[in-house]
Amino acid sequence: MNQISVVGIAGSIRKGSYTKMAVDLALQGSKEAGAKTKLIDLQDYELIFCDGKEDETNYPEDVFRLRSDVREAQGIILGTPEYHGSFSGILKNTLDLMGFDEFEGKMVGVVSVSGGMMGGLEAASSLRNICRALHSWVIPEQTVIPEAWKAFGDNGKLKDQALDERIRKVGQQVTRFANLHASENALEFLNSWQCLEENPGATKKEEVTPKV
Repeated sequence: MNQISVVGIAGSIRKGSYTKMAVDLALQGSKEAGAKTKLIDLQDYELIFCDGKEDETNYPEDVFRLRSDVREAQGIILGTPEYHGSFSGILKNTLDLMGFDEFEGKMVGVVSVSGGMMGGLEAASSLRNICRALHSWVIPEQTVIPEAWKAFGDNGKLKDQALDERIRKVGQQVTRFANLHASENALEFLNSWQCLEENPGATKKEEVTPKV
């Protein structure tokens, strides 16, 4: 089986972005689980506002490069800061420029950061809804980092080892489930299981004398 590819999209272009640090850390988890990884830094893409028009002849080349980069991956990690109880506008526009071709059937992990004590959950929840609308599989694990300005050290690493491990686990699980989803052996097993003849022994109940 070919090596699984996982891309991470950081929904922030701020210099020194904690979102980018979190996505990069999750991608390290994917790499530890055996995937090849790519961080999609939206600063490196010249995108256009999605206007809903069918004519894309005037779209910048980077729109099609973005789609190609995501389409080639079997796993996706989405990271966002939480702004006003939701995810970032730049990430929303990035997602609007893509669709089923890039997301359908893919494994997706979500991470979110915020400046406040209680932030991150609403943004993560909104992203999960969008991913389901795009027919992708969102892994159960998600990690939010409240008060990100205190959580990261000057070296860009998380100070809390347990939080570091949770972020990495998002990437690890995306890789593991993507591997399972793509595994020919798993598909063959499932097909064989569905074709099995009914076990005649399962239709009979043995009489058991209750113990008193």
